[in-house]
Amino acid sequence: MKNWFARWFGAAARPDTLVQPAPPAEIASAAPAVLSASPNAASGANAELDAAFYGWLADSAAGDAPEATERLILDELGRLANDPARAAELVPRVPAVIPALLRSLRDDSVSNADLSRMVAQDVVLVAEVVREANSPYYRPPTPVKNIEGAVMLLGQNGLRMLLARVAFRPVIGMGNGRFAKHVAPRIWMQSERCALAAATLAPHAGADPFEAYLAGLVQNVGLVVAFRLIDQVYSDDVLPRSDAFRVALLKEARRLAHGIALEWAFPAAVAGAIADAGMPDAGASGAALGNVLATADALAKLRLLVDAGALAPDAPLVDAIVTPRLRPCFDRLLPQET
Repeated sequence: MKNWFARWFGAAARPDTLVQPAPPAEIASAAPAVLSASPNAASGANAELDAAFYGWLADSAAGDAPEATERLILDELGRLANDPARAAELVPRVPAVIPALLRSLRDDSVSNADLSRMVAQDVVLVAEVVREANSPYYRPPTPVKNIEGAVMLLGQNGLRMLLARVAFRPVIGMGNGRFAKHVAPRIWMQSERCALAAATLAPHAGADPFEAYLAGLVQNVGLVVAFRLIDQVYSDDVLPRSDAFRVALLKEARRLAHGIALEWAFPAAVAGAIADAGMPDAGASGAALGNVLATADALAKLRLLVDAGALAPDAPLVDAIVTPRLRPCFDRLLPQET
């Protein structure tokens, strides 16, 4: 796993070899405000958002638990966060079909026809690529019906993002235990939207879009691992719901994600952004991407809460985080019909 990510996700994409879908003009106009509009500047709103998101994740599975139970879980999570190699073992490996494609995307001599033939070897991947090409994100003038046209429309960067999403869906979106099985699909929904928002906002903050996309996908891997660990060490039927437990759980989950990203040899900027998100005084090497990730994370959480009816579209929390300049990106996270 570690060598796989180091070789095919590890190096940053070269701008001159990537084809990016142009974001709408109104999103591009948000460029000067991306960092200043980050929810990190309003810790109260950020804490309220995290509380609402945890409540939505846990849903009816949350309840009162003794303090000793909370401490048991958090102590085990802390030990796991200090052992990223062990933590990485709690998530499945990526599908074997992906590495060759990612390797080919880094080879300038590989043509779109070559890529099309490789994609065509996997029926599920064909459907994903064609569906992506026909999504509102790319807005084709006429429906794309074949793999060759889809690969051409997506371009190398679009295909890289799609492959990353396909690779990480089973890693983050599936769980077997009673709690992980409940929360993993919701965590994956947030990861997808966070990745899209991060890639959309990244160019306007001087960050690499593909690195931002990866950070959006991977930042929740620690949260999934946390719930899988809870399933192993905790036998009660309810998840603790106290504020202190939630804050500590999310903090340890982020530390887990950072450690796993390093264990998998992700780009330093990606691992740094996962650690830096939520900290506006992060080091210069990761601050821009970290703030983009924090903004995207908040937009994605809000989008899911509003769509699920857990927050009203005009709730004060929404208005506090979704500034007018970020509204187009927030709206773009609506579920897409293809």
